[in-house]
Amino acid sequence: MNRAGTIALTALAPVSWGSTYAVTTEFLPPDRPLFTGLMRALPAGLVLLAVARTLPRGVWWGKAAVLGALNIGAFFPLLFLSAYRLPGGMAAVFGSLGPLWVAGLAVLLLSEKPTVRTLLTGIAAALGVSLVVLRATAELDTIGVLAALASSASMAAGTVLTKRWGRPEGVGPLVMTGWQLTTGGLLIAPVAFLVEGAPPVLEGRAVAGYLYLALVNTAVAYWLWFRGIGRLTATSVTFLGPLSPLTAAVIGWAALGEALTPVQLLGMAIAFGATLLGQMRGSRRGSGGDTGDQKFSKTERINRKDSMDLMDSAVRR
Repeated sequence: MNRAGTIALTALAPVSWGSTYAVTTEFLPPDRPLFTGLMRALPAGLVLLAVARTLPRGVWWGKAAVLGALNIGAFFPLLFLSAYRLPGGMAAVFGSLGPLWVAGLAVLLLSEKPTVRTLLTGIAAALGVSLVVLRATAELDTIGVLAALASSASMAAGTVLTKRWGRPEGVGPLVMTGWQLTTGGLLIAPVAFLVEGAPPVLEGRAVAGYLYLALVNTAVAYWLWFRGIGRLTATSVTFLGPLSPLTAAVIGWAALGEALTPVQLLGMAIAFGATLLGQMRGSRRGSGGDTGDQKFSKTERINRKDSMDLMDSAVRR
């Protein structure tokens, strides 16, 4: 698949994540953010493990645990905590700082040298998202701000380490996704039961919502995300992140009857423009160059195809 196709498929992940707010508010029981995070991660991870039937080996037990903690286990609770304590979508603003976090971490871990264009584009993305989601009455909450910053940094660190460590020989992105969702979900489980108590009684509407979040919004979306990290630069992938709050705003307008002001439309244009600029090819110096056209061995190509076939099978089920 060419680079444009890889970018388009990877972009489906944050687009899917943009539907999380609407599904949560319209289908799921209120005030259960940790349980929702658990239901997104653990069932999806277990399904992928059952389909792939591959467990980590050697040092990858530790690496899978670290990646699962950063991308899922710590990210989900911190994200929900910030969303509950910060008004007016402010958590999304801090989340839009992801490209800047990744640019900084890529210097240390990937030997990528951020360009002025990358930094300015990251600032533009955050500005655009802030125009879309912020309200004039928004007030800062210290715990919420710290949680939002920590969640953004956690996801950025997970993205960069995923790029740095790659995958074990013979293991595709589907398997890596299953490992991380399972370990992340196992980390969330005790926190959810300790803080929120026993699981709520679920009605049919809630079951449908959780099934969507687990299968489409998490299993498929994170598979596409990790697949993209393996083929693109970490910076390029993280610049797709602003598509999530933009999608949430569009869904709110189209499905929930929320109005879009001229300022919000301007912000959407800025953020979307920054997303497109973030996909432009930069310097190929260093180890962090675009790997979308990297060569794979015959064995790796077979394993990648097998992983995609397994995912297709899982979705059809």
